Amino acid sequence: MAVAPPPPGPGRVVSLHLAAGPGEPTFRVARARAVTGRGLAGDRNYWAGEGPRPRRRGTGRASGVCDVTLIEAESLEALAREHGIALTPAECRRNLVCRDIRLNPLVDHEFRIGAVILRGLKLSEPCARLEQLVRPGLIRGLLHRGGLRAEVVSGGTIRVGDRIHPLPHRARPRLPPVPADLS
Repeated sequence: MAVAPPPPGPGRVVSLHLAAGPGEPTFRVARARAVTGRGLAGDRNYWAGEGPRPRRRGTGRASGVCDVTLIEAESLEALAREHGIALTPAECRRNLVCRDIRLNPLVDHEFRIGAVILRGLKLSEPCARLEQLVRPGLIRGLLHRGGLRAEVVSGGTIRVGDRIHPLPHRARPRLPPVPADLS
């Protein structure tokens, strides 16, 4: 079984944002504490409940739960250039704005930001709620380049300026075949 090569990198974190609650504006920070299985301390998506975080919070396209959201600065620049929609890093409502790294290939891959290890879960496609909070036309402009949803595998502090390094993709272990019942 061939192992997929790691996606290109390294990139870097150029902006870091948190929001105190759902729908509230994001604010810029210089660093954030990433907690395994919980998210970024102080962010709207931080899981402060008992036990493990639920994997879904309801139905619909935007119902998946994640610890951290990321977007490429280059996607925001393309949105302005191609659709005339200029968004500040805070307005895109993603936690980390990154540069010099493609995020889409990080789905199902682990990557390191500073000392923190994250795993890409799925693309963070723009939703009607984001368009409502920000401005019309956003869904079309950010389709398939709205960023990445990730989970914290190994926590620590993420800082603006930290390098982003994709890690080698580890093939999932194959289970041995179940022996046939000989009775």
